[in-house]
Amino acid sequence: MATTVLRSCNLCEAGCGLRFDVEGDRILSVHPDESDPLSQGYVCPKGMAIAAVHDDPDRLRRPLRRRPDGTFEEIGWDDAFELVGRKLRRIRAEHGADAVAVYFGNPLGHSYSGVLALGAFVDSLGTRNRMSASSQDTAPRFAASYYLYGNPAIMPVPDVDRTDWFLCIGANPVVSQGSAMVTPNIRVRLRGIRERGGKILVVDPQRTETAKAADEHVFIRPGGDAAFLLAMVQTLVAEGHVRRDVVDTIASGWDAVESRLAPFTPARTQAMSGIAPDVVRRLAREFAAAERGVIYTRVGTCNNEYGTLATWANDLLNLVRGRLGEPGGAMFPVPALDGAAGMQMTGLNGHGRWHTRVRGLPETAKDVPASTLAEEIETPGPGQVRAFVSVAGNPVLSTPNSRRLDAALEQLDFMVSIDLYLNETTRHADVILPPCWALAETHSEPLAPSMSLRQHVRCDPPVVPKGPDEKADWEILLRLSEEVGGGPTGMKVVDRVLNLAKRAGYRHDPKRTLDMLLRIGPHGDWYLPWKRGLNLKRVQAAPHGVDLGPAPRGIRHRLFHRDGRVHLVAVPILDALAALARDLERPDRPSDLLLIGRRHLRSNNSWMHNVEALATGRDRCVLFVHPADAERIGLRDSRPAVMESRVHSGEVPVRVTDEVMEGVVSLPHGWGHGPSAAWQQVAGRHAGVSANDWTDDQRVESVVGQSILNGVPVRLRPAATRPSL
Repeated sequence: MATTVLRSCNLCEAGCGLRFDVEGDRILSVHPDESDPLSQGYVCPKGMAIAAVHDDPDRLRRPLRRRPDGTFEEIGWDDAFELVGRKLRRIRAEHGADAVAVYFGNPLGHSYSGVLALGAFVDSLGTRNRMSASSQDTAPRFAASYYLYGNPAIMPVPDVDRTDWFLCIGANPVVSQGSAMVTPNIRVRLRGIRERGGKILVVDPQRTETAKAADEHVFIRPGGDAAFLLAMVQTLVAEGHVRRDVVDTIASGWDAVESRLAPFTPARTQAMSGIAPDVVRRLAREFAAAERGVIYTRVGTCNNEYGTLATWANDLLNLVRGRLGEPGGAMFPVPALDGAAGMQMTGLNGHGRWHTRVRGLPETAKDVPASTLAEEIETPGPGQVRAFVSVAGNPVLSTPNSRRLDAALEQLDFMVSIDLYLNETTRHADVILPPCWALAETHSEPLAPSMSLRQHVRCDPPVVPKGPDEKADWEILLRLSEEVGGGPTGMKVVDRVLNLAKRAGYRHDPKRTLDMLLRIGPHGDWYLPWKRGLNLKRVQAAPHGVDLGPAPRGIRHRLFHRDGRVHLVAVPILDALAALARDLERPDRPSDLLLIGRRHLRSNNSWMHNVEALATGRDRCVLFVHPADAERIGLRDSRPAVMESRVHSGEVPVRVTDEVMEGVVSLPHGWGHGPSAAWQQVAGRHAGVSANDWTDDQRVESVVGQSILNGVPVRLRPAATRPSL
């Protein structure tokens, strides 16, 4: 007999509501949940295809061990855990904790139990070589927030529901559904700005889907974001539009910042940004005049040489016009599961406390840049990485100079992957431990509520039961923690107690931890019993979760500096300001084309291309080239070109279009599935090429040291004509 299960989607931050019709372990159909209070019946194509992952015959169900000839064989769970534990213990004992590196991808960030278990596992290993997808796209945001607000998890969320002037830079929320801005059905919300008589502006090197929905689109030269944003600040200062009453009340260090803004005039920044001075001044004046305006930057802005500085400048602009913590500006939600407090307790709150062995690049929130993995494997000496654990990630496609990493993984003494698929990364593993698909587990978003305009929490039941021989990601990570001498929390004293309790029959369940976190959180019943505060039972009893209202006004409630103020001055920020000021003096800009990435609504980074409904249709892995560049170089639409960078030369299909600015080419990330075609049939038929074959692992961002994925210098030439058969 069929039943209906309501659940939020676990594929991205938006968490749109879904309705599943289920019979046993079969998902009969998936529909948008029209009654979901946040998404209100909106679901993107990925959400509608979510059951296809559950049914995918290529998805792994049992552990695999690699044979000497490179093929794989199934083994039992106990044998797999024993093998992994023995290898990791030996390597750590012989070469030290840092000889084991760990990388985790975005899917784990949507699993509360997986996040908890991963932290315990890494702490049990004791390694400082922890890397993640966020070290490739979000570290500048984390560092800027750490220096400004005292905690990396504090991210101002644009109040798109009440603003009347919205400037979006380096982001494409119509496709991303609002990265670091949880706003399901963002297209409708943007339309609401225009219906209120407001204005939407997009600054981007490409005319994205969001730009097409905007009132105005301004092309910007890749890498020019910080220069452009600082030119806007300089204009506000020069024309007397700074709200000193607000700045002096909630921030410290403004005078030191103001004295360093003189070089960043609209005229002097034009060469770097490509934006004319009169346009910069007009946008700054419009922002100052708007009753409720807000500026929002995201991944495109983070992924260039001055990504941290650009992110800091974004918040500085909102601050100097009094828009931080004000309706229609940038709000500071108070989530039920407080990731910021969690960062304080688990040591994630920091930047530059240690550096990588080979290049000396800094950690950010305990992550070191993932682009360092290959060199840490290749370079002999104390601390050389000899074992690698990948969790729900595919760094061979998602990190720069990926062919170098692809080769380096074969040099490891041992590798284990926790993943649903045999893919470009996991094919190098000695053991693959496949978790059950997320729909077979209780689901509660651990991180997205910290970036949601609407304060909301929900905990959904499994859609389908786990198979008899399946394990959840947290169960796998917990067992690995135990194999290396740790426990469920990574805290030695607590784990000793829990291990003793285990002998008496206690079974760890992450839902107990979730209940505790809800209770001690800012909306919990331990703090607010007289207001019927939150606990797990209350949240689970609400089919669509518990609405906690809009983000409160103000900012002091989310400041973690001891003096309760926004800190505008930090040495790394001032150093980056000085470096950018010197960079403005460069007489010439490189004549190469600049490569940028792009998103697509039917792609989810690198891992949903094996879903037929999402992969079919017009080829999306193509290089966008401006008509003027195509004519100058001699390229033709739908014909291949050879693209060369410092690290790679290879063919790529071309699409000639004016959707990119002249001098810029655009290639989507996440493709390049040729190496895994034997194990992923659909993805293999739509393999595409990996944009990260061309990105450069040696060019890094000025503060956090992550690789520069936007604005990569490349050259193009027509591919040689192949003789007809």
